[in-house]
Amino acid sequence: MSLKKRYFKSDVKFFSSAAIALIIASTTALSGCQTSTVLNGGYVADQQSLNLVPEGSSREQVLLSLGTPSTTATFDGEVFYYISQRRTRAVAFQKLKVVDQSVLAVYFDKDGVVSRRANYTLQDGKVFDTVGRVTPTGGKELTFLQQMLSGGSAASAARSLFGGGAGGTPQNPSSLR
Repeated sequence: MSLKKRYFKSDVKFFSSAAIALIIASTTALSGCQTSTVLNGGYVADQQSLNLVPEGSSREQVLLSLGTPSTTATFDGEVFYYISQRRTRAVAFQKLKVVDQSVLAVYFDKDGVVSRRANYTLQDGKVFDTVGRVTPTGGKELTFLQQMLSGGSAASAARSLFGGGAGGTPQNPSSLR
């Protein structure tokens, strides 16, 4: 007696539907991981704008042609810096990596006239962060919970918010009458 497995029409339909769902889910998951991001930031100088600012141009002509600089320096004469960066990351949760950086420096003499121009790239120096959002401070940083447990400024702010003033005195001036 031979035992043979029989496949019914409903079994075949279920397996084909499951295979199609598995293929769709895997392609959706893989496409979500491959989100390569390219971010361009800063000033990108074109050749036509640079031609409008030859050596001997005034500071006003530079501002009209190139616009407001990204940053300026005043060491032994004034310098306008126009900075641009291109950063990429392969997936959304990775840190951005600087791929290309360009710094156009326009140097002025004491009379406010362009003495020279220089274009620095990533190979000319080290990468610097043009958008630094963290200012380091001295001392010890505490989380909100640590401040609440130690009775720090967050705890006193919470007490004053909920009406519990220092020393049990009421905060409402009308209740002092």
